[in-house]
Amino acid sequence: MRKTLIAVALIAAALVGQAGVAVASPAAMKLPAPTGRYPVGTKELHLVDRDRIDPWTGKAREMMVSLWYPSAGNGKPTSQFSPGVADYYDRLIGPGSADFASTVTHSRTGAIPLPVREQAILYSPGAMQSRFLGTALIEDLASRGYLVIGMDHTPIAPVQFPDRVELPQAGLDPAQVLAERVRDTSFVLDELGLSRVGMFGHSMGGYTTADAMIADPRIKAGINLDGSMDPRYGNAARVGVTRPFLLMGGGTSSGRPRNHRHNDDWAAFWAASTGWKRDVYLPDAEHMSFTDAQVMLPQVPGDHTAMIGTVDPAGSLAAQRKYVAAFFDLHLRGRSTTVFDRAAHPVVELIP
Repeated sequence: MRKTLIAVALIAAALVGQAGVAVASPAAMKLPAPTGRYPVGTKELHLVDRDRIDPWTGKAREMMVSLWYPSAGNGKPTSQFSPGVADYYDRLIGPGSADFASTVTHSRTGAIPLPVREQAILYSPGAMQSRFLGTALIEDLASRGYLVIGMDHTPIAPVQFPDRVELPQAGLDPAQVLAERVRDTSFVLDELGLSRVGMFGHSMGGYTTADAMIADPRIKAGINLDGSMDPRYGNAARVGVTRPFLLMGGGTSSGRPRNHRHNDDWAAFWAASTGWKRDVYLPDAEHMSFTDAQVMLPQVPGDHTAMIGTVDPAGSLAAQRKYVAAFFDLHLRGRSTTVFDRAAHPVVELIP
């Protein structure tokens, strides 16, 4: 897992670093519109767990989370990244590459929630990544009537708090990091009064999803987007889960195809899990294909195939939106689907 965290940190730097060659002016990037019927509203929350001491600060554990929800369509357009997080990525890039502060989402702050019966879904980002790097998938789920809660987990994420910005730290114990992320998840459920939710995450966020399902029965269905589940640092590969779970991986970012047929930790998790399970594989994708990098990097000059592969970006996002929504519709809403019976998009393979 230490190698994985180092690799993710390098990927995050490369996400912004490769683009710095011969760009005349910063690129203003756009996100694709969500496909559901509802406009999307959003709101940030600053949460403080006064019953838990943060092992890295010695103070009460603090979190920043965002809510995305179906709305009446009013309110003000919102930027993808808060100023401090945008500045963090801009400084990693260097001047003259991409302008993260200028990216506007399809969500609006101050929007009135619609009186729909919404199911809740948690989102956990990868190590060294912001919750806002999952916006394209999150907004799409919210536009389909879900309440989505995106969580940031210090100290391995750039996080803007009301009074400060905390940047990722290196050299941390990954087992301790994962354990605190699982505690963060249960704390958010407690604070928001949620008792029946889905959860998904990318990279270490996918591992967090699996371990949080083991620890907290309120999480009824989970998705791991291309995340390692190294048994040295968590429980998922050894214990498995008893409730529905979707594995979704791409390419060979782990040195071999990221699916349960070729990846040892996914294979162990697959064998140990006794609930409904499926494995959706995007052979031409790569690790950062399961974040907004898939659609943002192609807007910036440079060769980004090491991070997002050679898969068509629009096709990759469309496939992820289709399968993620179908999974939660099936297991949270009871809506039948055939997409897990046979490949329902040309960029994916179903791994039996």
